[in-house]
Amino acid sequence: MDLNALDVNTIGDWPMAAKAVLIAMGCGLVGVGWYQFVTSDQLERLSGARQQELELKQRLERKQPKAANLEAYRQQLAEMEVSFGNLLRQLPDETEVASLLVDVSRTGRAAGLEFELFQPSAEATQDFYAERPIRVRVSGRYHEFATFISGLASLPRIVTVHNIQIEHTKRPGGAMGVMSLSATVQTYRYLGGPGAG
Repeated sequence: MDLNALDVNTIGDWPMAAKAVLIAMGCGLVGVGWYQFVTSDQLERLSGARQQELELKQRLERKQPKAANLEAYRQQLAEMEVSFGNLLRQLPDETEVASLLVDVSRTGRAAGLEFELFQPSAEATQDFYAERPIRVRVSGRYHEFATFISGLASLPRIVTVHNIQIEHTKRPGGAMGVMSLSATVQTYRYLGGPGAG
């Protein structure tokens, strides 16, 4: 078969082998074009979708245990909110700070301690509460100090004790075993205002 003798205008008269080659070339061009403009984009999207599926499966595996325990988490959150509300009620509002200071002083006297210093300092504001440090120095016996600290812990409001220093006092004619305790007693006030705590 002579390729120069083939005329494009008479394709129907071409020999069967030439027609088959022409059809194969046309199908090849259509296949390459289809792959280039349609299939390759779809393969890229398929690869992206598979990657996304893998990421979603991993996220599902991480979140599934949490979802399985969602009701327990909700119950725990409700308990924490109640507990937080109870703790907030232990923070006095503006009107109750004075009575709390009296309670601290009364607790020391009830323990049998003698106050040498009772000095409230300025408040230090935090996120939702204010701290009011009170410098105290009391004298008494060791077990009276313990009773005082225990009494502070049993107050209905939150009171903490910091920077405790205990020293023997050297007083002429003083009783044996009398010591001096210096500390910072810290009280807290809720910044939500009166009646909010």
